[in-house]
Amino acid sequence: MSDFVEPENNPKEMRHGYTTGACAAAAAKAAVMMLATHSRVNESTIWLPAGFFHTFTIVDGEFTADMAQCATTKDAGDDPDATHKARIVAMAAWTDGSGIELDGGTGVGRVTKPGLPIPVGEAAINPVPRRMIRKEVQEVLDEYGIDRGVKVVISVPGGEEIAKKTLNGRLGIIGGISILGTRGTVVPFSTSAYKASIIQAMQVARASGCTQVVLTTGGSSEKYAMKLNPELSEEAFIQMGDFVGFSLQHAKRLGMSTISLVGMIGKFSKVAQGVMMVHSKSAAVDFGFLAKAAVETGASPELQEAILECNTATQAAELVIEAGLPGFFDKLCEYACRHCLEHIGGGVTVEVVLVTMKGEILGREERSG
Repeated sequence: MSDFVEPENNPKEMRHGYTTGACAAAAAKAAVMMLATHSRVNESTIWLPAGFFHTFTIVDGEFTADMAQCATTKDAGDDPDATHKARIVAMAAWTDGSGIELDGGTGVGRVTKPGLPIPVGEAAINPVPRRMIRKEVQEVLDEYGIDRGVKVVISVPGGEEIAKKTLNGRLGIIGGISILGTRGTVVPFSTSAYKASIIQAMQVARASGCTQVVLTTGGSSEKYAMKLNPELSEEAFIQMGDFVGFSLQHAKRLGMSTISLVGMIGKFSKVAQGVMMVHSKSAAVDFGFLAKAAVETGASPELQEAILECNTATQAAELVIEAGLPGFFDKLCEYACRHCLEHIGGGVTVEVVLVTMKGEILGREERSG
């Protein structure tokens, strides 16, 4: 996960895409239809949980008497999705048993850690896509009056490389991507998708036995956080993006006893102000507040005025460092701790660590409430 960036475009005006789960269901339906009819299928129409039908283009169809395989290309719309243009392949084959078997092939990850909605050892095909695939396959079997077992395997060529751009490795999903989606559609720049990934990461941390999580705003702050906490397992580190309050609430809800936040002055000066959503468009840096905190730690009137005239929090930090007021950063961390505890109603230990862009510690505070 990287820091969430609000698009310039209005998401309502942007083109929606379709999830890997929807693509897998469409391809699976087409593969079983080819297996049943011994004829090529060029389109596959399925019902999406979002509440409408969509027709997917089917490519690379091939079949024999006992096996059929085809693919569809994922279209993520205007969302910057790592799986955009990935080929989602479905293979269908008759079995000697009964019912529908579902598995993942090349490029679809395997679950190796507890805490995810799929048991350890199974293919990383999430519950809603599983239901979608089974529903579409069963409808084909019913339509053609077929009463025999069928196995469906979903593959994603190049999925292992695509997965390197995701958090799958951290979550214990090895060997490829996940087949995801609850609505079948991809909403461009969806904050709900980002929040869902935060919760999933926390569930894995809890299932891995973590009692402390370290929340960071992005890749750089996470790298520094890992150096500061070498004793913690990688599951404990979670990139919260701009969703500070949301992440704090869910960390407490999932039973974490210690919540650490590691970040830089730009976003954490806002947390010190009491802002729990720190995107640049959600709240501005309050230079009056920073000047007040500087005065509380011994700033001269000249430094106070200089801070009030700053354009960025980083600029204010540079002035404070030049003036030799190290207590200023500890004061900001203290304010941030207090606001975090207030936001979630206490009951945990909160630690806030403020670092430079090079990873050096500027300030640190820990409080229990």
